[in-house]
Amino acid sequence: MVLDTGATAWILASTALVALMTPGVGFFYGGLVRKKNYLATIALAFVAFALVSIQWVVVGYSLAFGPDIGGFIGNLDFLGLNGVGMDAGEGTYPPLLFMIFQLVFATVTMAIVTSGVAERVKLSSFIIFALIWTTIVYDPLAHWAWGGGWASQFGSLDFAGGTVVHISSGFAALALAIVVGKRTGFGEHLMEPANIPMTLLGTALLWFGWFGFNSGSALAANGIAANAFVVTNTAAAAGALAWMFASWYHGKPASLGLVSGAIAGLVAITPAAGYVGAMTAIIIGAVAGLICYGAMLWRIRRGLDESLDAWAVHGMGGLWGALATGIFAAAAVNGYSGLIEGNVQQFIANAAGAFAALVYSFGVTLIIAFAIDRTIGLRVSEEEEYVGLDISQHGERA
Repeated sequence: MVLDTGATAWILASTALVALMTPGVGFFYGGLVRKKNYLATIALAFVAFALVSIQWVVVGYSLAFGPDIGGFIGNLDFLGLNGVGMDAGEGTYPPLLFMIFQLVFATVTMAIVTSGVAERVKLSSFIIFALIWTTIVYDPLAHWAWGGGWASQFGSLDFAGGTVVHISSGFAALALAIVVGKRTGFGEHLMEPANIPMTLLGTALLWFGWFGFNSGSALAANGIAANAFVVTNTAAAAGALAWMFASWYHGKPASLGLVSGAIAGLVAITPAAGYVGAMTAIIIGAVAGLICYGAMLWRIRRGLDESLDAWAVHGMGGLWGALATGIFAAAAVNGYSGLIEGNVQQFIANAAGAFAALVYSFGVTLIIAFAIDRTIGLRVSEEEEYVGLDISQHGERA
């Protein structure tokens, strides 16, 4: 194949955009925790980036995109990037470039999962959890959807990671929160965010990076990429406004609600970005804002300490987005039709892919977290939690 320099340049740029999302998650989460855990929370995102970068190069890419084994996982043909070359591959861009593009998806997914253990996880335990989780949860899910696994064979559509990234991370965060338990004093004492402007900055980085996340998934500089760019921004805006107005109805239109709604819209449009148009993106984004806001209120009523809301925003937003893709996919955009256009099978395929990812991620995460908690322990001691993770885990102050 002849190298397509335009596609190659766009994927390079998109990779850099997506890479920015992992620290973006760190800043988003860091602003939401208490001051004594501010630095440690941001640092977890950087730890996730470094760990998963090595795991992906050594074994993760091969497990996700190696030749299929039973529809579940890839083999080890690409172990240590063996055979992953710099010359043009079947997609007219270097396979090595596709590898690094997929790597940054894996890193941001692990960063999102940290929501479930905010302000109470041991760094050493997190490192072990992250390596195991990425290998036996994320890598198989990426193979199912994008590497030739059973979900793609069944016809499930996931343009840029609704199931692979968002359902998996959101429901993993919920499982982790259940196993690790509530923060000391949760529900009894006020736990004020350390720095709301930092969360707004994190949102800006995420919104910016998401253009590479979704548009880059076209793997070409073409009309599909342009459409994905437009619907990404449109859904984010719709989600932001929907959450803001819903929260305004119940009180004040907080800035945190505005940016949480934007993330909800971005999450929901991710699996659909290559298959729907701008007007549909308004519907998907607005409904996501309402669904995720409702999920957050339910979480609060239930007293669940998954307080950075990866489950409410990424888990539930990703689930809605995957189902919405099966409903609204329009043949005029990319040749795929959904339930609205009479294709019931597409909706069934997307629902199957979404709920399989949900059950697999939640169930396996419970097992991993329980095993680590019962052996070396997931959470810090009560004294370390009281002092704060900035000091107890890093010996630093923000």
